[in-house]
Amino acid sequence: MERYLIIKTRDELLRIKIGQILYFEADRNYTKLLLSNGIQFTFAINIGKIEEILGKQVAGCNQILMRVGKSHIINKNHILQINIPKQKLLLLTDEGKPRELVISKDPLKVLKESFEREMGKDDETKE
Repeated sequence: MERYLIIKTRDELLRIKIGQILYFEADRNYTKLLLSNGIQFTFAINIGKIEEILGKQVAGCNQILMRVGKSHIINKNHILQINIPKQKLLLLTDEGKPRELVISKDPLKVLKESFEREMGKDDETKE
């Protein structure tokens, strides 16, 4: 069953499939949302509030959507490359186009380690 995130503002309501989210990006008191099909939205909601909404609406969302640094919440299912020395994260859109985010080294290390832990769990279940 497909899960949805609902974001309400004073003037609008947005219903988004979790799998379509590529990333959220903070911009002062606003948050930009980019979907995997290239559609983009901007909300007058800060990224901390978006994180709160995700926690309430989407149980287990931290398995898929993860806060990376101060400015981004990314969909781990769209990650193509994590490059720590270049401070680069590549996400893949539905069309197969890469989207590059510049993220500081420490959050990228945490992200890479979380992937490595998940891979370790997968290896254990195969044995």
